[in-house]
Amino acid sequence: MSRVSDLVDAYSAELALPWRTGLSGGERVWMLVYPPELERTMRAALPRFELATGEAGHGWRTVDITDKLGTWLANHRYAEAFFENPSDLTPSIIDHFEADLVAEIRKEITAAGDDDVVVLVGIGSIFPFVRASSVIKTIDNDLNGRLLVLFPGLHDPYTHSFRLLDARDGFNYRARVIDPQKDIA
Repeated sequence: MSRVSDLVDAYSAELALPWRTGLSGGERVWMLVYPPELERTMRAALPRFELATGEAGHGWRTVDITDKLGTWLANHRYAEAFFENPSDLTPSIIDHFEADLVAEIRKEITAAGDDDVVVLVGIGSIFPFVRASSVIKTIDNDLNGRLLVLFPGLHDPYTHSFRLLDARDGFNYRARVIDPQKDIA
């Protein structure tokens, strides 16, 4: 079986478990961790994940942030300056982007029902400008159902830390990891 099929099966097994109520926001987040080189394959497999979600009796909503940074920068009043001199893209400007991105994601997740899975696609596209951990931690308390984050990177089960794109020090987060290599408990 392929790695993607294994991930779909692990996700289906997670969906089959009863959804507990009264969980904190972080406990409503599911991290679907896979090697970064599988990003395009995972995107192509999204209909399989959506089908599994529907078969389990849950709703499905997709939030794709892949193009958000590029679109935001292109529409910024100083876009030309950023492209001519990227050092003009200061941390405070990136903070504005992060606030806009969080507001857009928040709008989508608050519209979802208690029985819905909201899948966050394209989290790697904000690297290295915005930390994925910051975005996820900012929105997790707004979740009604579950947030499935497609996470191209690594998960260390001993420290429960995540490394986006295997690039920088990981962040520790209490999300549930969907991984065919581990037992679902």
